[in-house]
Amino acid sequence: MAAASNLQSEDQFLCSICLDVFTDPVAIPCGHNFCKNCINEHWNTSDRCQCPMCKKVFNTKPELHVNTFISEMVVQFRQSAQQKTSSISSEQQVSKPGEVPCDVCTGTKLKALKSCLVCLASYCETHLEPHLKASRLKRHQLIDPVENLEDRMCMKHDKPLELFCKTDQTCVCMLCLVLDHKTHEFVPLKEEYEGKKAELGKTEAEIQQMIQKRRLKIQDIKHSVDLSEEDADREIAEGVQVFTALKESVERGQANLIDTIKEKQRATEKQAGAFIKELEQEISELTKRRTELEQLSRSEDHLHLLQSVQSLKAAPTTKDWTEVSVRTSSYKGTLVKAVAQLEETLSKEMKKLVAESELKRVQKYAVDVTLDPDTANPRLILSDDGKQVNDSDVRKNLPDNPERFSNYVFVLGKQSFSSGRFYFEVQVKGKTNWVLGVARESINRKGDLTLRPRDGYWTICLRKENEYKALAGPDVSLSLKSQPQKVGVFVDYEEGLVSFYDVDAAALIYSFTGCCFTEKLLPYFCPCFNDGGKNSAPLIISPVNQAE
Repeated sequence: MAAASNLQSEDQFLCSICLDVFTDPVAIPCGHNFCKNCINEHWNTSDRCQCPMCKKVFNTKPELHVNTFISEMVVQFRQSAQQKTSSISSEQQVSKPGEVPCDVCTGTKLKALKSCLVCLASYCETHLEPHLKASRLKRHQLIDPVENLEDRMCMKHDKPLELFCKTDQTCVCMLCLVLDHKTHEFVPLKEEYEGKKAELGKTEAEIQQMIQKRRLKIQDIKHSVDLSEEDADREIAEGVQVFTALKESVERGQANLIDTIKEKQRATEKQAGAFIKELEQEISELTKRRTELEQLSRSEDHLHLLQSVQSLKAAPTTKDWTEVSVRTSSYKGTLVKAVAQLEETLSKEMKKLVAESELKRVQKYAVDVTLDPDTANPRLILSDDGKQVNDSDVRKNLPDNPERFSNYVFVLGKQSFSSGRFYFEVQVKGKTNWVLGVARESINRKGDLTLRPRDGYWTICLRKENEYKALAGPDVSLSLKSQPQKVGVFVDYEEGLVSFYDVDAAALIYSFTGCCFTEKLLPYFCPCFNDGGKNSAPLIISPVNQAE
């Protein structure tokens, strides 16, 4: 069959059966025209002779003759179509590898603009025009050009795939519906398409969420790397500071050793110099006497020799140098002693520097803590800013809410922590009795309480003068070189660590390790009783000085 054209009279030359330009056009008695082969095949597959257009029934099969007039018009139509095809606008593109070609073009194949799901063919701009202008063809479904349109035909019945079998989850034709899938559930392709499209949209949204989560995870990982880099830089800087200080200590020790040895050498040289000077002076006097004796012995004056010999024959008074010697300085043990002193100095310096470095590290996690008045025992007095607490010796009339400690002068911080690290500092200066630390949110607030980790408390205390303890259940006595004036409290939730520091001495007081935290932790404070004014000083939550 010939290619279609876009002439104004093109509808006159289209067969309503094959939907293409007539081949051997014939007219049946009702006046409608068809391709000779198309109408014969239609009647041969039908039970009766009927016009496909007007449905007129013929009792006997009409004798068919080619309509020469229409046939000549079709020839002219074909020639015009070929001429137009040969002069296609340069704007139309020749089909390239990977692009869908027009199925109608002869010779050079142009790029298809659309594919028809009814005709199962793809058309370029020129050959698509009948589908855009012919009323019968306008009803056909056009889509963006696709290859292998034959895949849209049922392989078994050679009919278009128009339905979707939900039972078998496959596309089927109309004959499949009545022959192979009678009892199955069917829906039109469009309906299933809409459903599947909605599912795809949902899946796409889910995938987009997964992508977004992974992008956020990438940001989180990069942030962790940045934090790690910051920690590494900080550790390197602190390490350089520590080792520089240790190096300076070693250099001072070396200088002291050299000075000590040189000082001993100078003392030896000084002693030797004094001996040599004295000996040289005696040599000078003896030489003088020898010269006098030599001159006298040559004298021929008898009287002079006899008068002088008595005064000159005795040797000048000199020192007995037999037992005199320069004691060589002993350097044995000097190096060993210097190294021992250096080792002791380095040990102290290293502990001090490491402690200072560690304290600076945990101070990076400082948080703002304020006291929670709803938890405070009625005897306690809290400052307006929630930073100070002390015992008043008087029990105020306050609501006994579930959060309030009823029997003990305890109070908790408002802030709670369930992950990460946090640090705060409390001034204990002037107090004779106090307890500090952290506690679980679920601790009992009423009746008798025991301060120990098993019951949700991780604390240290000052019970008597200079008697410090870690309330670890049983208690652990702490030997401190000095009385802390300010105590730092550090918690690493994931590591299960609670550490206490003497801030001024930059020294670790005690650490609870291997703790298993499963709920929120809150700062805990106990200023203890006033004790007649001896323990009246408040506990003060102090700002953390993070200066380098």
